[in-house]
Amino acid sequence: MAAAFTCTSLPPLSLRCSETRIASSPSASLSARRLFAVSPESGGLRIRLSQSLTSIQPRVPRLRRGGVVCEAQETTTDIVSIVNDSTWDSLVLKADGLVLVDFWAPWCGPCKMIDPLVNELAQQYTGKVKFYKLNTDDSPSTPCEYKVRNIPTILIFVNGEKKDAIVGAVPKSALTSSIDKFLQ
Repeated sequence: MAAAFTCTSLPPLSLRCSETRIASSPSASLSARRLFAVSPESGGLRIRLSQSLTSIQPRVPRLRRGGVVCEAQETTTDIVSIVNDSTWDSLVLKADGLVLVDFWAPWCGPCKMIDPLVNELAQQYTGKVKFYKLNTDDSPSTPCEYKVRNIPTILIFVNGEKKDAIVGAVPKSALTSSIDKFLQ
């Protein structure tokens, strides 16, 4: 079952498509279509959303000038561990105590906005709460099981049972109050 995720964002994103031709032989080229999100306040910064090969067509010489495409790189931290579909049961469902899981994707701007907050909270609650990140692109089964339709989404579990869900890029105070109500 394929999962579709949307990126929760305050400013609207406009979607644009660009086409690149890649020479594969003297007589043909491979056409790759890319879908980009362009944020109005980014000054034209384009973020690649998806890429697929569409067709083989006769070679058409094409000169490309300018145009920089920035792609997100997956990052990890020492405090927040990575969880995936195969480790979900052992790390989250069988865990004792409070567990916070951040559902994210490398292309999601709001996910990048709350990443530093999640890292700060992981330091603040060291020894009290276990923090995990789940990349929804790499592990689509778990988000589908918990009906995660938008990212970022943070789920809070107590002794393996889902207790709370926080959707979107929220302030640190909202995350702190959600965690604190389960620590008492």
